[in-house]
Amino acid sequence: MIKLTARAWAGGLILVLASVVGADQAIKSGYEYIKPETQLMQDDDIENPGFIAVEEGRELFNRMPDSGKSCASCHGEGGAKLDVKNLARYPVYDKALGGIVRLEDRIRNCEEKQANTEALPYYDHNLLALETFVRNLAKEEPVNVQTDGEMEPLLKKGDEIYHTRYGLIDMSCAHCHDMYPGQYIRGQRISQGKGNGFPAYRLDTGEMANLDLRIKQCLTLMRAEPFAPDAEESKLLETYIMAHSNGLKIETPAVRY
Repeated sequence: MIKLTARAWAGGLILVLASVVGADQAIKSGYEYIKPETQLMQDDDIENPGFIAVEEGRELFNRMPDSGKSCASCHGEGGAKLDVKNLARYPVYDKALGGIVRLEDRIRNCEEKQANTEALPYYDHNLLALETFVRNLAKEEPVNVQTDGEMEPLLKKGDEIYHTRYGLIDMSCAHCHDMYPGQYIRGQRISQGKGNGFPAYRLDTGEMANLDLRIKQCLTLMRAEPFAPDAEESKLLETYIMAHSNGLKIETPAVRY
């Protein structure tokens, strides 16, 4: 007979409860968990501080570089030629690029090829602005990440990461976002951890954050070593979270604490 330590037994029980609670809950955007005054801020394009990033991204999108092409050269002024339904499918599987491609990866790849310049670093202000602008074009479209085919085994790996304990606090993403949505931590309500609002403006830091940066911030709070922005774990976890946001309307730029 296998004997479980008290810690192992408790940890297993928590994960079981988390999966049961998560299964019973209707899928909800983080918008449902923010304060009413924050909702009003997000709903007003003038009051929403994230729209500064949208306008900065629009300018960068249309700007012709010293060499090569601008984004608008291929995709039309202001992204007029972009298919918003395709934008709602990111992250996507791209065999030619070796697997999962997030929207920020696509922008960096295009920039490197078309503008004949070194790609912007991950988390760079201009890269976040471009991602925010492009994602905003698909605002109100339902998230629609592929879940079958090549994505199916990748989502299983993402599920493993989502339920893995990290850091000195010894918690997983599932502990907060599957077990305790609606409960309070540091004066803020915990959400279900969906990604439909990202990139989002964070009141806590006063800056834009895409989903990968938000994951990094969460891991830091868990006293864990964050994944590198281009690490496979980052891509798998972000894809898993976005796939579990399917059906929710894109809110970019959302406003979150």
